[in-house]
Amino acid sequence: MSASAQDFRPDIEGLRALAVAGVVAYHFGLTALPGGFAGVDIFFVISGYLITRHLAAEISDTGRLDLLRFYARRARRLLPAALFVIAATLAAGTLILSPEEQALYSKGAMFASAYMINLWLIRWSFDYFANDATSNPFIHYWSLSVEEQFYLAWPALLMLAAWVRPGKRGIVVAIGIAGLVSFVFCAWLTSVSQPWAFYFSPLRAWEFAAGGLASMVPARLLQERPRLGRALSLTGLAMIGVAYLTFSEDAPFPGFLALLPVVGTVLLLKAGAAGARDGRLRNSKRNCVNAALALPPLQWIGKLSYSIYLWHWPVIVYAGMLAPELTPAERLYCLALTLALSALSYHLIENPIRRNGWLMANAARALVPALLLTGTGVAAAYGNARLAVHDLDPQQRIIAASAAEPSTARARAGCVQDYQSVTPTPCVFGDGQRVIALFGDSHADHWSTPLIEAGRKNGYKVVTWLKNSCRASRISVWSSELKRAYSECDRWREQAIKEIIGAKPALVVISELALTSGRKMAGREGATDSQDADWRAGLRSTLTSLSRAGLKVAFIRDVPFNNENVDTCVARALWRNETPSRCDQTRAYAANDRMAAVERDIVDSIPNAAYVDLTDRFCSATTCHVFIDGKLAFRDQHHLATPFAESLEPEVEKRVISKVGR
Repeated sequence: MSASAQDFRPDIEGLRALAVAGVVAYHFGLTALPGGFAGVDIFFVISGYLITRHLAAEISDTGRLDLLRFYARRARRLLPAALFVIAATLAAGTLILSPEEQALYSKGAMFASAYMINLWLIRWSFDYFANDATSNPFIHYWSLSVEEQFYLAWPALLMLAAWVRPGKRGIVVAIGIAGLVSFVFCAWLTSVSQPWAFYFSPLRAWEFAAGGLASMVPARLLQERPRLGRALSLTGLAMIGVAYLTFSEDAPFPGFLALLPVVGTVLLLKAGAAGARDGRLRNSKRNCVNAALALPPLQWIGKLSYSIYLWHWPVIVYAGMLAPELTPAERLYCLALTLALSALSYHLIENPIRRNGWLMANAARALVPALLLTGTGVAAAYGNARLAVHDLDPQQRIIAASAAEPSTARARAGCVQDYQSVTPTPCVFGDGQRVIALFGDSHADHWSTPLIEAGRKNGYKVVTWLKNSCRASRISVWSSELKRAYSECDRWREQAIKEIIGAKPALVVISELALTSGRKMAGREGATDSQDADWRAGLRSTLTSLSRAGLKVAFIRDVPFNNENVDTCVARALWRNETPSRCDQTRAYAANDRMAAVERDIVDSIPNAAYVDLTDRFCSATTCHVFIDGKLAFRDQHHLATPFAESLEPEVEKRVISKVGR
């Protein structure tokens, strides 16, 4: 029997199936497994386990590492299928995506080809108006980038450890220290800056290290105690199950929560190692979990797991673009297509190249084509990005420019404060003698453009107190960006209210994201009585504080909410020779009329406060429009496009500035 056959672990193949099944279930919208994304962590632990075992054995046998041979094997295994899927995804995108989207996502393909998309996504995640990541057909390559970066650093760490302290103990100590440092920083940054903790490879290294340590621990103890092995298997499977069933995308992940799938995977790997011999599982009757992982259906899925991972995301993303409300049957069709594409690419590309005798004979024979393929992939993606917007239709340029143009306040650095800020930084626009204060979140900010111009015309300067995702209403919220309570908002808001009262403006203008719109963004459209009560009390509290200080307040009703990014929807419609009206929404969905009525009653009950409703500029009795008077009304789902906001200046002057003199 060959060495590779002797090393084969059917339970590991089953673990791969378990991992990819969780990821696919999560991405395909199976709400019963909201934590399926933790399947990626299982993959990381498996990689750390297998790679460390292989490298440590080579160091022990030869005293060195043949790095060229190692990287050649990785290149044959991973690169061809990855680049093929990238090319196919780019090709399909020319038929589905608007030109601007093609250009944007081609940049993602370029970074994915170079295994650096995780670094690109860190930058993306800090752009408040970045396109929704769920529309990026290459975002899933982040985990492959992390894994490839691990492959670059890990052999060097093990060689250094063996050189400093020869023998197994030196390697174990090095892995332990690296893993501990990585975990500490990962846990800390999960609550401080979650994108770094999630995407930055050194901060996910502890998961690979956990697998590496597991590979160095002898299995003799478990071989002599099969009941203990069975208990560990059951415990490991239960830990993964709990992660899959209870985690959600709002959880502060990875951090401490990632310990659950990571430790669970380690336990399954060690229990499987105790029962493995010559590619078979011993004690299968006593270790039912690891025996179940070796069942043929899981072996088939595990064998295809890499191809399934590559294909599943572009399939479901593009399907969602073509039919935004996918039915369960349509999602099953997507799953069938994913499996078919995976089987084809596995049998025609992945497996033949990995086992090609000519490529296996010499490391250079694999590495030189690999470098050429990588360079070609990067160049092709870059070329596609340039070609997509070359000689772009004027309407497409206008849409792109409208969506990209910042509001007057946001165009000045620091005037719309970030999530971490707790001290207000007011910004002054204009040189009038009297002051209008603009206070709230980004939905107050998008009114800054017409308000500042209207104020200038009437001899007012506008002073802004603005912070991303921080309502003026006194309500504490959970931040999906920070994955924790948004305490910075509460502290910032109180200080801002004090400063506004101290400034004694002639008028305070407030606007904020409607509570129902926030629920739609989070995918939770059902009403929450306690949250509604908190919001009503919080709005009344803020308005009362300003009113008691003798200040006049104009509260601008929030704009309609759209079920997809309007700039993208309109650009795709024009690209397909359809009219922008296909992106319009029913008023029942978009306008939040019921909550607006409650809001109006609260505002009208406060002395010196007035409710300003501009919804008639967007909506008829039945429909809310996204393309109005030849202009793009929204830059995304719920923020005004600045050129359209400019056109509302006469309305703002008439309905808002007029409140100063009443």
